[in-house]
Amino acid sequence: MSNILSTWFKRYLSQPEAIAILVICTMTIIVFKTMGQVLVPIIVGVVLAYLLFGIVKQLERLRCPHLLAVIIAFSLFMSLLWLAFFWLLPLLWNEAVELVTDVPQMLNHGQESVLKLHDMFPELISVSQLQQIMVHVNNYLANFGKEVVKFSLASLFGVVTLVVYLVLVPLLVFFFLRDGKEIIKWLVGFLPKKRLVLKGVWEEMHGKIRSYIQGKSIEIIIVSIVTIIAFGFLGLRYAILLGALVGLSVVIPYIGVIVVTVPIVVVGAVQWGWSSHFFYLMLIYSLISILDANILVPILFSGIMNLHPLAIILAVLIFGNLFGFWGVFFAIPLMTLVKVVVKSWPKEEYADS
Repeated sequence: MSNILSTWFKRYLSQPEAIAILVICTMTIIVFKTMGQVLVPIIVGVVLAYLLFGIVKQLERLRCPHLLAVIIAFSLFMSLLWLAFFWLLPLLWNEAVELVTDVPQMLNHGQESVLKLHDMFPELISVSQLQQIMVHVNNYLANFGKEVVKFSLASLFGVVTLVVYLVLVPLLVFFFLRDGKEIIKWLVGFLPKKRLVLKGVWEEMHGKIRSYIQGKSIEIIIVSIVTIIAFGFLGLRYAILLGALVGLSVVIPYIGVIVVTVPIVVVGAVQWGWSSHFFYLMLIYSLISILDANILVPILFSGIMNLHPLAIILAVLIFGNLFGFWGVFFAIPLMTLVKVVVKSWPKEEYADS
């Protein structure tokens, strides 16, 4: 057994690059598990700067000075940020408050629907099951006010955190854009001098990660806008909020679509019942999901991330547990990175004895 372990160690962990890769992966997991909340603004700043750096490079190719290119890209970012904060966020907040306020009414409507269903199909739901449902609903309604108060108190801390992020993140984005090359050069200094594998992994993943982030951002915007327009045309309540949720659901492959379908079905059923409007809603929503999966995603991500659906779901579960929201958002590129690292892992070749 010791010979097997010794041979395995010499084969896969004898190279300095292999040790460096192992240390980087281990330290990343430890840092995120212990300091994840603290690092959120830094991660957001790095991601946004990574996206904006493409604009800086394009401006530099047009012989624009680096600092001026950074100022132009940063000004564009700030304009979009202020637009989102002062126009989009209030709309989403108002609809969210309205939705929370209407939850008791929705539950009462659900009770009435269950009663009607029992009258139509008495063999489907027994009286005891119906009584249990009513007890659970009444208990929830009794505690709903307390939950709303807790949510409002917690949201006060969320508002304070948001204000801090609105000041801190733009500063981080600006400095990452301005001094990004020097920061990367400093970090590279801690790596082994011989880093052919690390260089190959970075070159293969660099373009893919940027293309993935840009493509996912474009997909979120397109799906959100199309869904909001479609829901607004149908006259669905909370159209902006639900459309934004549908757009954000594409962040979590497969699982996100299933989760966001529930509030759409509930709101549609409460507003229109089992009428033609409700079925039009589900038809249009299904059509948007199909077009996104079969047309928009292949256009945006063709050849970028070639992973099996099971690998994607596994990546969402594993990296979501390790890194939270960012693990879910970057689940596909992270799994692709694992695939590339495993394929390129430095090892010594030994002849079988």
